[in-house]
Amino acid sequence: MSISEELPGEGSDGEEEVFINEEDIIHEITIDEEDLPDRDDEDDDVVNGMGRGGFCLELQLSVYASVSLSVFSIYSPLIPKTSMILHTHFKATKANEVFIVACSPTDSSLVASGGKDDRGFLWRIGSEEGALELTGHKDTVGTVAFSSDGNLLACGSFDGQINVWNTATRTLKGTLEGSGSGFEWLKWHSRGHLIIAGSEDCNVWMWNADHNAILNTFAGHSNTVTCGDFTPDGKLICTGSDDASLRIWDPRSAQSRHVVRGHGYHSDGLTCLSMTSDSQTVVSGSKDSSVHIVNLNSGQVVGSLAGHTNSIECLGISSSYGWVATGSMDQKLIIWDLTHQSSRCICEHDEGVTSLTWLGSSRYVASGCIDGKVRIWDSLSGACAREFSGHADVVQSLAITADGNTMVSASSDGSARVFDISMFK
Repeated sequence: MSISEELPGEGSDGEEEVFINEEDIIHEITIDEEDLPDRDDEDDDVVNGMGRGGFCLELQLSVYASVSLSVFSIYSPLIPKTSMILHTHFKATKANEVFIVACSPTDSSLVASGGKDDRGFLWRIGSEEGALELTGHKDTVGTVAFSSDGNLLACGSFDGQINVWNTATRTLKGTLEGSGSGFEWLKWHSRGHLIIAGSEDCNVWMWNADHNAILNTFAGHSNTVTCGDFTPDGKLICTGSDDASLRIWDPRSAQSRHVVRGHGYHSDGLTCLSMTSDSQTVVSGSKDSSVHIVNLNSGQVVGSLAGHTNSIECLGISSSYGWVATGSMDQKLIIWDLTHQSSRCICEHDEGVTSLTWLGSSRYVASGCIDGKVRIWDSLSGACAREFSGHADVVQSLAITADGNTMVSASSDGSARVFDISMFK
């Protein structure tokens, strides 16, 4: 089968005082103490964040939008959507950091997470169904992603393997391998079961996940490939590397169409990139604190967004506005007007910004921070619309469910948490 035939589409802290305003209460649950189960040794494990099979549910005695009050039971009844869920990778400790979380694009309750404990999990928001442990890896699971149709889930690891799971049958479909070097990220094609992944071996790999077959290897970078994606139309691949270059690839021939580097571009490794929905422009961020705009057709740098003073950790382009959000270790989230290449507003944080995501097509953008807080910002005014507490360490990843009602966060404290954001749609 030729590559042309393969490519589709073309031709909880709990110890600090918490003050709650009455208007912040969504729903109050009355619990009769006589109905509570007797305390035993296993309950101690739950309170300490460790549950059977590594899956712990957190039920608030009074349910609020952003504050977790206490752990109730690992075997809680079906949890209301307004409550918060705590999912732990065995023990909620620094040694079991959760690095990545992803939400199914077709099933608003289905979530995947990966962590330092060499495991991934597939689990449901507000469900009694047990979490599926995604076994088979021998090193950190640092990247997870659902296919565009939601049928498959890919988990990439620093052990050099990507395991692909069937989300309906909850079974392993196949294993994709490269050179054996760890994978930094992976992405699915927007209209098919093709996967690309960036590796520590300086290469980008592409597979057909239906047949577990390597289609191409993209060689040219001279250091770890740290970020990348298919263009939204699926016709090109764009990757960034620790070698301070951006490459634009033809997915059929595996040849570089353009290499962007040197004067006028980044002077240090790229950390993140995002592309406009028309597949014309890519915005990239770097360790050197710079943000640059590149035309995908010409490979020319067409602009720069100057304002940060430390490493750019994350960026995202709004699907409805011509705006870009960038997060940096300089404790700032900046909203930029991409057309005019100017800043609209600066959102100040107490510590470095490590993750961000736009809330669907709304004007709101969420940021995750080193201080463990998740904040929602109004990109029109720059005001902080809501602050979510609960994590005890760095927020590494954020994702939004398909219906836009829920946000999931992953943290170095070993947990994933779920927040109601339906009021921001």
